[in-house]
Amino acid sequence: MNFKEYKYTRPDIDTIRIQYQSLIEKFNNSKTADEQCNIINEINNLSKNIDTMMNLVAIRHSIDTSDEFYDAENEYMDNTSPIFQSLTVNYYKALINSKFKDELKKKIYPQYFTMAEMQIKSFSDNVISDLQEENKLQSEYDKLISSAKINFNNKTLNLSQMQPYMQSSERKIRKEAHEKYSKFFEENIHKFDEIFDKMVKIRHKIATKLGYKNFVELAYIRMLRSEYDANDVEKYRNQVLKYIVPLSIELRKRQAKRLGLSDFKYYDKNLNFTTGNANPKGDKDWMLINAKKMYSELSPETKEFFSYMVERDLFDLETKPNKQSGGYCTYIQNYKSPFIFANFNGTSGDVDVLTHEAGHAFQVYESSHIKYPELIFPTYEACEIHSMSMEFITWPWMNLFFEENELKYKFSHLSDAILFIPYGVTVDEFQHKVYENPNMTPKERRTLWREIERKYLPFIDYGDNEFYENGGYWFKQGHIFGNPFYYIDYTLAQVCAFQYWVKFNLGDREKAWNEYLHLCKVGGSKPFLELLKEGNLKSPFQNSTIESIITPIKNWLDLIDDTKL
Repeated sequence: MNFKEYKYTRPDIDTIRIQYQSLIEKFNNSKTADEQCNIINEINNLSKNIDTMMNLVAIRHSIDTSDEFYDAENEYMDNTSPIFQSLTVNYYKALINSKFKDELKKKIYPQYFTMAEMQIKSFSDNVISDLQEENKLQSEYDKLISSAKINFNNKTLNLSQMQPYMQSSERKIRKEAHEKYSKFFEENIHKFDEIFDKMVKIRHKIATKLGYKNFVELAYIRMLRSEYDANDVEKYRNQVLKYIVPLSIELRKRQAKRLGLSDFKYYDKNLNFTTGNANPKGDKDWMLINAKKMYSELSPETKEFFSYMVERDLFDLETKPNKQSGGYCTYIQNYKSPFIFANFNGTSGDVDVLTHEAGHAFQVYESSHIKYPELIFPTYEACEIHSMSMEFITWPWMNLFFEENELKYKFSHLSDAILFIPYGVTVDEFQHKVYENPNMTPKERRTLWREIERKYLPFIDYGDNEFYENGGYWFKQGHIFGNPFYYIDYTLAQVCAFQYWVKFNLGDREKAWNEYLHLCKVGGSKPFLELLKEGNLKSPFQNSTIESIITPIKNWLDLIDDTKL
């Protein structure tokens, strides 16, 4: 079946409530652990069906936020998803209190019980209305972002379509493009401030209702972080400050020198070379043809996976009006189908997002054998290892997309991966301080952002852009609004992906592939630090890890005469 043929039927909450209650009652009255295992399978099937319908709505709504039918269905899901969560948590409570729990633990992954316990801690029926409000605010932000219509170059463009102009080799054009881009956020400053202020307040309210000091504690539980806490993350950020920020400063100085600029500004960041950035040489269909060739040659497993994706048209890649920004991969349970969403705009980011999201998609494709739907994807910081590593694993095929600019792309790609980490920890520290101080005013939050930015990104010069200089840059970062605390995960995963970069490009490629493939197959059956062991990776929280990977990366970058690219 093609994705367009995947059938959506609105899940009826009253029917589902009766089904859950009946299955939980049968579970509690079971005479053996085997009986309970059979009921767990029934509950899993029910959960898969609900998740499938919610995903179909989310995908189709994100493809066109102006579609009236899926806009209404999205609103329905915003209201009913907390009720579904309540029913699931009731099942988890029955599971945790099972009289056959010890026997079940021998039959089921321990991570399933850990996950269930954390879900229980993150929910109560008395926060359902608050969760509905939180969902509504997230949809408001998504709609506001997708509503952007920027008049530029005699065209009306959305935010994604502005990207090529924002990395133009002509400084005047890229400055104007950045100014027009930021103007959209500035003109809507009160809307963004209002949405986020309400989000902070409602999340704090949910946390205190559940007995937590603030939302930070609840956020870590929501993110299923069972092995580390905010103190560990703070120490990690300090490692970034010590080892990666100095290298990022050095890379920006090299960039300014390449561009011949003594006054390197924020609008110069996106241009890597005076000759222009490395951009793919063809359109979306051409890229898919080359991606199919690449994955056919990479391994038998990736060949099978990518053919499956293409045959079922499990992509929506081109940017268009009323489409949500960004990129993602999700998994449609009933059809065992990954789905990749992107906003191609003719830049190297198209290749990045294709390989990145294909890494996610390949992982869930390989772990679809896991019969517990909650464990097919791992926790977020582990999820991002598969995606970010796939960006590096596919390096030998980058000539297909960039031809004579292959080395130019690789230099930029590796440099940008380093430069991203300080930004990622900026987002994380900002969120910690915001939710530790929920009564900050919007202006105080913007001031805070700019202070943290100066700490980790000291090279940024906003020139005469007062909106950014006064701390408005973060409005564009959707994770801060819709997925709180889901950002440090990218940086933790990047440190792991760098290890695979070393393994694949400087070591035994076949051995590295087998380690990566195994990690994909394990899915989310274990927590983050245990998954690192499965993938033969060092923990980013170890003091020596960041320092050890920086050396080979810096050596590789130093060997490249970037002034000639």
